[in-house]
Amino acid sequence: MNARGELMLVTGATGFVGSAVVRTLLDAGQRVRALVRATSRLDNLRGLDIETVTGDLCAPETLRAAVRGCRGVFHVAADYRMWTRRPSEIYATNVRGSRNLLLAAARAGVQRMVYTSSVATLGTTRDGSPADEETSASYEDMIGHYKRSKFLAERKVRALAKIHELDVVIVNPAAPVGPRDIKPTPTGRMILDAARGRMPAYVDTGLDIVHVDDVASGHWLAYQRGTRARRYILGGENLTLREILTRVAEISGHRPPRWRLPPGAVLPIARIAETWARFSGREPLITVAGVELSRKRMFFSHARAVRELGYAPRPAQVALQDAVKWFDANGYA
Repeated sequence: MNARGELMLVTGATGFVGSAVVRTLLDAGQRVRALVRATSRLDNLRGLDIETVTGDLCAPETLRAAVRGCRGVFHVAADYRMWTRRPSEIYATNVRGSRNLLLAAARAGVQRMVYTSSVATLGTTRDGSPADEETSASYEDMIGHYKRSKFLAERKVRALAKIHELDVVIVNPAAPVGPRDIKPTPTGRMILDAARGRMPAYVDTGLDIVHVDDVASGHWLAYQRGTRARRYILGGENLTLREILTRVAEISGHRPPRWRLPPGAVLPIARIAETWARFSGREPLITVAGVELSRKRMFFSHARAVRELGYAPRPAQVALQDAVKWFDANGYA
């Protein structure tokens, strides 16, 4: 174990973004303790010189040992699902779990916490131009349980940090893609389906695509240079869905999508898919929340992170290439 750096706790360390944060911290010479559940897949941590502690965000008694002696905490863990038969699970992890961890960190005297929120908690503009950290949004604007849970969680973290005088910096990643997306995430699954040639059509929407390793570096920059209680969007490049799918098709050697579908035409399919999922237990390939979200272009500006943190994301093309390459190398494609 590297004895030079400070001890940092990372939640969600076995996941897509969390494992990238772990690697960034190790590269920066920090010591890392990873909070893992008893049932977690450890593929993304294999071979890394870290300490692990078994615990659960929804079991507060397991968090005391996790935060003990830590200089900083990176709370990356989240339940990122666009659909589930039990929505209460999403709120339990994202809202109550964040509360439990923040209270444990405050009691343990943690110096600073970086809380991983999401651009899902931010507002969007009517004309589709990039939104920023100050674009207003309300709970009523949130579509789907994931967005609602992250909105409530961020609000809870802000309130508790103020009450308990804990130094918290908030980062709002856009749509990360890249290597080690083992589940994969909803965005990663879209990339994977396109790489398999299974996306012949698209809807007129857009995403802010960012390399997962750039999101991770943004976390470390936020810890070092971020202003207390301030938000920082960690984005990359704003692309329409057609542009994203066309690039992935070119990378993987498939034909680009040819047909544009209006969201209204896709919505009945999503309802049928969700109905079937309730019986089968398998996550639907298309969700009502996902279709409703496609009515807006999720374009964002990361100018604040560039200006205040020195954040410098690479082009989206690199992120897409790395994602397709990793999926192919690991037997997904």
